[in-house]
Amino acid sequence: MNIILLGPPGAGKGTQAQRLVEARGMRQLSTGDMLRAAVKAGTPTGLQAKAVMERGELVSDEIVSALIGEELDSMGADTGAIFDGYPRTAAQAAALDGILAQRGRNLDHVIELDVNEDALVERITGRFTCANCGKGYHDKFEQTKVPGVCDKCGSTEFKRRPDDNEETVRTRMAEYRAKTAPILPIYDARGIVVQVDGMADIDLVTKAIESILAN
Repeated sequence: MNIILLGPPGAGKGTQAQRLVEARGMRQLSTGDMLRAAVKAGTPTGLQAKAVMERGELVSDEIVSALIGEELDSMGADTGAIFDGYPRTAAQAAALDGILAQRGRNLDHVIELDVNEDALVERITGRFTCANCGKGYHDKFEQTKVPGVCDKCGSTEFKRRPDDNEETVRTRMAEYRAKTAPILPIYDARGIVVQVDGMADIDLVTKAIESILAN
């Protein structure tokens, strides 16, 4: 099973990908993570990427394709892949087709976590965490039982991510739409795009994805 998981930041892609990894033994292929790992390991592709990044340039599609190919080659043939953050352009979508075909793999599903922008803004901007133990809370959906005191460790220190603000969230949404707009029609034409309500309860989203993969 090879799938693309789409959705803007905050839609829950990371959570759902991790659940698929745990439940199905799939491998999450995040281009950002793979780049960092390849650079750190000093692989030939990693060294290429490092040189490009040190010049302040964007890593080419060829380098990204090579990374994905290497990652797929390191997996068992029966291990499924979750593509996260790739492809983002029509050229990358075509490259992915070639990478998979060379390894006897097919792209089975493109799953988009559909979100309401205003609701997503509320979800993200209300998040905060305990500065001591990291437990997550929300201004509206999950407050501490005792105001100002962490339920888990009793700390009174909390923090918010500086980019969890409305302007940043709406900018990310616009970027996401701009990046996915070129690839969705490609996969729509193949009949493999399925939308899941990303605003639903996390467990319901997991069940919806599982039902898609079971077909």
